[in-house]
Amino acid sequence: MDVKGRIAVPSRFRESVLERSMGKVVLTIDIEERCLLLYLLPDWEQIEEKLAALPSFNKAARRIQRLIIGHATELEMDANGRLNVPSPLRSYAELEKRLLLVGQGHKFELWSEARWNASREQWLVEAMEEVLPEELQTISL
Repeated sequence: MDVKGRIAVPSRFRESVLERSMGKVVLTIDIEERCLLLYLLPDWEQIEEKLAALPSFNKAARRIQRLIIGHATELEMDANGRLNVPSPLRSYAELEKRLLLVGQGHKFELWSEARWNASREQWLVEAMEEVLPEELQTISL
């Protein structure tokens, strides 16, 4: 990340971002980890619709709506393939100069390098101790 809070979208994904969403993405917080979630605009619109449909009188659902939809920020990739990450989102995820953009299917996670490395080590230890759910035991990698 540069001093202005901009990140470069990896060149191999830039064309896809332009084609699928005209360079528009949505960045929001992850409520389970201190990272950010990056969606192409069309994918975000589907997520937002599902979140907005949750019952607003359910406290847990309302809290999730407030946090995820409330932090959602639409960004547009500039001519150099960069996104300007707003200060409150940078602060939430403790983003500094070194970060990682981790692909997760229809979204990316944006992590500080230090937090990612620490979390990854913890997940590896936990993965060695856990019994996999049945659904995962049938997948061959």
